[in-house]
Order: sequence, then structure tokens, then C-alpha cells
Amino acid sequence: MIIHKVKVYPSKIRLPKKNQLAWKIAEIASDNAKLNNDAIEMVINRIIDNASVAIASLNRKPVISSREMALKHSRKNGATLFGINSKQTFDCEWAAWSNGTAVRELDFHDTFLAADYSHPGDNIPPLLSVAQQNKKNGLDLLKGIITAYEVQVNLVKGICLHKHKVDHIAHLGPSVAAGLGTMLKLNTETIYQAVQQALHTTISTRQSRKGEISSWKAYAPAHAGKLAIEAVDRVMRGEGAPSPIYEGEDSVIARILDGKNALYKVPLPKKGEIKKAILETYTKEYSAEYQSQALIDLAKKIKSKINDLNQIKKIDIYTSHHTHYVIGTGANDPQKMDPNASRETLDHSIMYIFAVALEDGDWHHVKSYTKARAKRKSTIKIWHSIQTHEDKKWTKKYHDPNPKNKSFGAKVVVTMNNGKKIIDQIDRADAHPYGARPFKRQNYINKFLTLTENILDKKESDRFLKVVQNLKNLKSGELWKLN
Repeated sequence: MIIHKVKVYPSKIRLPKKNQLAWKIAEIASDNAKLNNDAIEMVINRIIDNASVAIASLNRKPVISSREMALKHSRKNGATLFGINSKQTFDCEWAAWSNGTAVRELDFHDTFLAADYSHPGDNIPPLLSVAQQNKKNGLDLLKGIITAYEVQVNLVKGICLHKHKVDHIAHLGPSVAAGLGTMLKLNTETIYQAVQQALHTTISTRQSRKGEISSWKAYAPAHAGKLAIEAVDRVMRGEGAPSPIYEGEDSVIARILDGKNALYKVPLPKKGEIKKAILETYTKEYSAEYQSQALIDLAKKIKSKINDLNQIKKIDIYTSHHTHYVIGTGANDPQKMDPNASRETLDHSIMYIFAVALEDGDWHHVKSYTKARAKRKSTIKIWHSIQTHEDKKWTKKYHDPNPKNKSFGAKVVVTMNNGKKIIDQIDRADAHPYGARPFKRQNYINKFLTLTENILDKKESDRFLKVVQNLKNLKSGELWKLN
């Protein structure tokens, strides 16, 4: 790996392309590096994971709306839509729009957290759609996805967006563009321009994840994927993009992020180095914000230690800066305590999530979010007794550069009415690669079977699982089988 120092330069300096971050991203996207076998297997896991949550969300309103929009853009030999017969195909950018929304709707697929946040599985729908329309083979798709993960993970390590209230899809646009460049075997110059346009057009604010959170949270990554496809299409026709998009005098860094005195350190593999960043990412066992995964596991454990939940006086959660300020009481969002709040708001309220998991000893992607569940009096009593606190120890563990030491957990102190305290803590979710029971291929398959039960028949389910596990050998024109 090489640590690239990224800073702002005045226009008069004319920073050479080879010194620009977008060019360095384009170089690794066009290097045709060898593939790591574990990375290949993880791509297959994540395609299964995405299909699980996409199929489970097919009849939810945001997904229906996105699908209705895509249905207006039919195209012969185009891309497929989840929930629609594969004989019908559509413009790849609109298929990516609908499928990307379906993947994101339940907040139930993979994650990577570092200086910023990400759901790198959001790269898969746009790449798969373009691959289908362009008759790419399974190996082409694998290479593209591995590049996309590599770029997004390393941008998330190096550049913090949320500090400036910029939504994390600003790292997704460039990663999709880079992944498409790899998959389509584009040259470095073309990918460089596409990365720049994709970043330029995917800058948006975090209001999409603040206050009363709407369905746009599901649409946002799909929109970024669509914009990246359009960026690649445009630059393949010989058009250029705002440049240098990271380092310029009026660039994203100069005007929106840390400013003209910024210095970011972004790690990227050397040209030709095997890309393995996907192995640092992790999926969700529960349908909720990733930073709540470990706390759901902890709530289930603490439940067994309390005879009468009605005797709880208060609950204090000591955790990282991100958890406290994004999904905790540090966000200062009264909506996170409101029984009438939207599902999108509740899945970003650790107070609600911990209360329900403590009462139920479980978490369900539908039942845990119903209006009746949110309005249960006993739940509200526990929910409103919960406070989160930033603990610098947990913040330090959250940012540990060693994946084996990185932690997304918390310490919980439950104070009972009689003064007794129940104290426990957890470093990471049980399903995390370094958790108590890491997710393996069979866990992904079980998640797929559970979420698609009563939606897919067994024949179709078996067909998909057989095809996806043979991804590397799928020939040109066969990727429609992944629908």
C-alpha cells in the first residue's frame, strides 16, 4: 500500500495528472491486478447478501416507486430488475436505480466504518446492471466489484465527509466509476475523468440522515450509482470533467471539506498489487444501523441477567464518538425518541433499538419496526431512560487501524430501582469477522433463505444460489441469471 498525501493547490501551479488522487485511483482501476481467492469468495457472499435484502424489500413503498420509475425505461438486451421476469430488460442506469434502492431499503447489508461511513455493497447494483447490458462475463464483474470495494474502503479510511455534514455517497460515486472502468477495461485517462465527474455530482448533505429521516436514505446510494454510470458513459464519448476534483482551488476539498489548508492521507494499493479491501468489510445480522449491531447482541445477553425489566431506572451507554453523535442522544434529534417516528429514523436510534432488543431478546427486520411495537408503553419507558455518552477509549478503539482491534461496541450500565447495577460490554458484533461467530458462506445462505421465505419458491432460490456460487465461470451474456 502507498499512503498518498492529498492537499489543495492554487490553479497557477497546474498540478500534474499523475500527482492527482483521481489519477491514482484510475491507475489501480486499470492495472489488471491478479485476484485474491478470498476476495472472490467474499464478492459472492455479498451478492447473495444483497439479493437477500433486495428481495425482502420488494413490496416496500420506496422500492415499488423506484421500480415503477425503472419500468418506464425498457431496453432490448438491457439489464434486469429484481422482482421482474428476466425476459424484460431495462436501461442499465435505471435498473441500477431500482435495484440499488431495493438493496439499501432495509439497512441490512454490508458496512465499512473508519474516518467516514460506507455501505460498499452499494457498488454492486450499478456494476451488475452495466455488466448485464454490456454482456460481460462473471470474471469481468468480479474484477469490477473488487476494484470498487478497494476504492471506497480506502477513501473512507482517508477522507472524513461527515465532519462537514457531507453524505457518504460522495465516496460511492468515485468507487462505482472506478469499478466500472475495471469491468469495461477502460484506459486510465477515461477512468480518471469518470471518477472526477462522479465525485462532482454526488456531493450532498447529511440532512438525508438527520432529523425525520425519509425514504431518500434508500434512494441516495442508488442515485450515486446512476450518476456514476452516466459519468462513465459521458467520458467514454470523449468528454472531460472538473479537474483536479480533489486538489483544485475550488475543488471538493477546498470548498466543502477541510479547505485550502487540508491534508488528507489516502491509502491505495500499488499498481498491480492484489486488492483485498473487501475482506475488511462486514455485513449485518440485523436490519439496523451497523453501530447498533453489537449493542443488539449485548442487549440479548443482558436480558438474561434481569428478572423484571419494569424495575429498570435508567440505562447508560458508553461508546464511540460516531455512535453517540450519529445514532445516540448526542445527535440531539428528538425524533429518535418519538414513537411516531419513521422506520428510517428508528433504525438510526440506538435508544429505541436497545430497548426493543432488551425486551424481545431478538431483532426482526419488519416486526421490530411496526407502529404498534414502537408505541408499546413498556418499551417507551425503557427507551426514554437511555442516554449515550462518548467515551474516548471507545472512540480510539473505533479508529484503530488494525482490523483485528477495531471496535464498534460499548459498555452498558443498567441501573435498577433498588440501586443495583448490571454492567456489561462488547467490542464488536457476534457476526463481525473478528466477532464471537463470524459470518461464513452458510450464514449468508441462511440469511438469504430466511429473508426470501414465502417470496421466492424453492426452485428459484436453489437456482440462484447455484448460479451465484459459480460466478467466476459465468460466460458473456449469462449474468442475467443473477436476477
